[in-house]
Amino acid sequence: MDELKALAGGGLVLPTPAYIFGLILFGLIGFAAYRYGKRTARQKVRWIGVALMLYPYAISGTAMLYVVGFALCLGLYVWRD
Repeated sequence: MDELKALAGGGLVLPTPAYIFGLILFGLIGFAAYRYGKRTARQKVRWIGVALMLYPYAISGTAMLYVVGFALCLGLYVWRD
């Protein structure tokens, strides 16, 4: 337990379960979108899939993770055709 306190004192904290769930959820959606965009030669869908897979590594807040993820999924829905 002292190790966790030392890490938290150094600015390193463990992600919440909600963050990990969002990371996995949007990563899987992104992977499926990338595969679909590649198979059907839709560049916008492919790049939104890449963005869905990679953006969680740049965002540390759980609320922002879900806001950006839902916005990208909305873009994926709009540009699916």
